[in-house]
Amino acid sequence: MRRSSTLIRLLPVLLGLLSSYFLHADAVTLLAGRAPQLANSAVYTLPPPDSAALQRLRDWAESLQRGPLVQNGTVALSVRRISDGLCVFGQNEFRSLPTASTLKLVSTGTALATLGSTFTYSTFLEYDGTLKDSVLTGNLYLRGTGDPSLASGRFTGYPAWVAFLRDVSNRVRQAGIRRIDGAIIGDASFFDGQPIPDTWPFGDLGNYYGAGLFGLNFNENLYRVVFKPGTTVDAPAPVLRTDPALPYLSLNNRVSTGPAGSGDEVDIYGVPFQNTATLEGTVPPNLSGAVPEFAVKGAMPDPAYFVAYALTEQLRRDSIRVSGTPTSYRLGTLPAELLAANTAAQPVSTPVAYTPGPFVSATGSTSATTASRTEVYRYTSPPLSDLVRETNFQSINLYAEALLRSAARQIKQRPTTWPESVSAVTGYWQAKGVNLDGFRPRDGSGLSTVGAMTADNMTSFLMAMTREGTYPAFYASIPVVGQSGTVRGLAKGTKAAGNVRAKSGTIEGVRAYAGYFTAKDGSLMSFSLMINKYQEGKYAALTPQIERLFVLLTGL
Repeated sequence: MRRSSTLIRLLPVLLGLLSSYFLHADAVTLLAGRAPQLANSAVYTLPPPDSAALQRLRDWAESLQRGPLVQNGTVALSVRRISDGLCVFGQNEFRSLPTASTLKLVSTGTALATLGSTFTYSTFLEYDGTLKDSVLTGNLYLRGTGDPSLASGRFTGYPAWVAFLRDVSNRVRQAGIRRIDGAIIGDASFFDGQPIPDTWPFGDLGNYYGAGLFGLNFNENLYRVVFKPGTTVDAPAPVLRTDPALPYLSLNNRVSTGPAGSGDEVDIYGVPFQNTATLEGTVPPNLSGAVPEFAVKGAMPDPAYFVAYALTEQLRRDSIRVSGTPTSYRLGTLPAELLAANTAAQPVSTPVAYTPGPFVSATGSTSATTASRTEVYRYTSPPLSDLVRETNFQSINLYAEALLRSAARQIKQRPTTWPESVSAVTGYWQAKGVNLDGFRPRDGSGLSTVGAMTADNMTSFLMAMTREGTYPAFYASIPVVGQSGTVRGLAKGTKAAGNVRAKSGTIEGVRAYAGYFTAKDGSLMSFSLMINKYQEGKYAALTPQIERLFVLLTGL
């Protein structure tokens, strides 16, 4: 009886030890990239963080999920300790949900891991044919390799588009060219396939944030439509001009004047390679002469053609004669080298049988289509570390898509389509042990409403990035809550400000944040929050809840 009594008394202790063992086994499974597929949530507490702080976090997550803001949607949260991969907290962390722009962390991190922080893009000024007595009997090319920052003016020391065109003109003159018996050609053949992922919403495509990715990008592939607002509601708002000038672009303007206090409510509907766009919505009123003009940003339908057109005009202004008609060249159109050098190269609307040359890096080419060209000058982009920082701080979709495609091309050592690029990135991180069950992105920026990943995917990826040599550049590229980027206005004056680094993400019905923070004991943590299908029109009401989360995280 005494032995039985002792065993009965010890039974709870034994059960506790067994429970701890299995919890630890689950944590080891997470580290191995084989996360248990739990229905709703899981909390791993060995060794535990501050139990009271953890309970406050649990209360926050459950309250938000049950409350009126998100009761019909999903609150997914994963918090992971970097040192051992332990999942400190999880709620709905294995559910695949739209990521919005937090997906940019995967694109920028992959680019850094595969290309290195010092990688640069090159854009080539070239000509073919012959140059004799200041006359080029041939074509002049500006050939891109996917640089999203060319002529953006966003980086100190790198010219904006007006200065860039002048510089190109000067380089042409320095090369001894005074007349071109041929065409100016924007060569965008570096990327194959469509310039946009096929799951992007149609309503986004004509707007600046829906700009496509081309082999030759220019001025971030955007232009501005400048309106003249009226003084009363519903008054017409005629278009004054576009900046830069796009005389070949036909604008169907249906924009009117909105009420006092309104802002940019204009949607631009257009698609790549079509020189027609429809403008709908409202601009703010011109009350007391305060808003005589109002500009809205749109997406260029064919940046390579704009480069060819604008450079032709610039050369002619600088007294360099150009006989041919400006043209853009991409895979699926007739290579300009196959046309007579002294005739204007025209784009071919019907695809022709043409096989691109072998894979080339972003710093040179050996393909048959460029081997006969003479290089005049080479424009180099800012280093990748700078491009990545701008991508995450300003949430630029174009940059994220360029980095995804460039990283995939490096992984595969050949050109890749959008689906192949996503597959290449997925395989790359799976080979490094990252759990990507439920990872199904459709682009590199998160603009697609079809793409999804889990919060657990994200924290696992963020942990893996800490093992990369380029991690310092990656960490520095993530905005600081209360201080910088898209989260500079959040949680100011709290313990989270200056501690939490978070990439934000917003598309219709989705708010998401992911990044790193330092816990109370000094441990580095990764986190991912995805709020999906919150109550319509309650975007602002979620902000205090998100700020509260940031504060709770730093208390763990």
